[in-house]
Amino acid sequence: MEVQHIQVNHCPVKKDKPNTDQLKFGRVFTDHMFIMDYSEYYGWHDARIVPYQPLTIDPSAMVFHYGQSVFEGMKAYHTADGDAQLFRPEKNMQRFNRSNDRLCIPPIDENFVIDAIKKLVSVDKDWIPEADGTSLYIRPFIISTESYIGVAPSLHYKLIVILSPVGAYYKEGINPVKIVVENEFVRTVKGGTGEAKTGGNYAASLKAQEVADHKGFAQVLWLDGVEKKYIEEVGSMNIFFKINGEVVTPALNGSILEGITRNSVIQLLKHWDIPVAERKISMEELQQAHEDGLLEEAFGAGTAAVISPIGQITWNNNDFLINGEKTGEIAKKLYDTLTGIQYGREQDPFGWVSKVREKVSKIAQ
Repeated sequence: MEVQHIQVNHCPVKKDKPNTDQLKFGRVFTDHMFIMDYSEYYGWHDARIVPYQPLTIDPSAMVFHYGQSVFEGMKAYHTADGDAQLFRPEKNMQRFNRSNDRLCIPPIDENFVIDAIKKLVSVDKDWIPEADGTSLYIRPFIISTESYIGVAPSLHYKLIVILSPVGAYYKEGINPVKIVVENEFVRTVKGGTGEAKTGGNYAASLKAQEVADHKGFAQVLWLDGVEKKYIEEVGSMNIFFKINGEVVTPALNGSILEGITRNSVIQLLKHWDIPVAERKISMEELQQAHEDGLLEEAFGAGTAAVISPIGQITWNNNDFLINGEKTGEIAKKLYDTLTGIQYGREQDPFGWVSKVREKVSKIAQ
């Protein structure tokens, strides 16, 4: 299937666009969305771009009862030359299909979906904000739609892509956040769905995040679900620590999401000849490094926030203050480099950006 086979039904009445200084994450959506259906007989078919609208789904649709769904998170960036570009979309589509496989969802044609996303971004190109730190968030997702309440993989699905102009994910921006270690609840374990990007993982994290919010923390730091000893990831980010000159991140173990930003950070650190290791790291080790004055930086990495410095980690009512609660040198360099590549301000030696190939105009002020 080629991109020219996508039917486009333009929205007759356009929405009012928010001012860029009023953008919040994930609250406003553009004029159009992409939809493609799957059936056992036809496979993936009927690719179309239509006006953004509510869905009509049978109450017995399997997604409501058994949670068979996956999603991705991507962004489109406005560049200084008036173009728009995506950041490593092929990695998102590869992960999309890994999630599909884990949830027994039929695989997608990765190249076609990238083309479809580019087409959708082109149709809503005037929604891409220009202000520093803003972007057009892209949310592709798949839900099971077969009308059946038996426990089995669905035979029908919808793939949908929606777009949202966004500002910073955290109100703190690039300033350090406070996170708290979760000792009671478990998000996922090896052999579960932790390495898939599926809604159930996030539903399982909500209670701990709610408690953390009430205590003034930005995010939860999850430990492994068996021993509750080894660090895994933050609710919406992978995590990195600079300990005695070396940057350490938890190794992928089957319960940690393989982040595209995580992979990009590791490649950049190696490119800069900064020592980086993927391995197990326990809270006891982190505490000892802090006590010995060797815990030099901590930061999260993810599509939504890019790089989020961590100024405080609280574990068992003990506060680990990191780098004087200031943004560290490596975190700042990573943020500047990644966003520089994403917005086209810096050279891309890795071939990470993918042009939408359409000129974009400024979001209405």
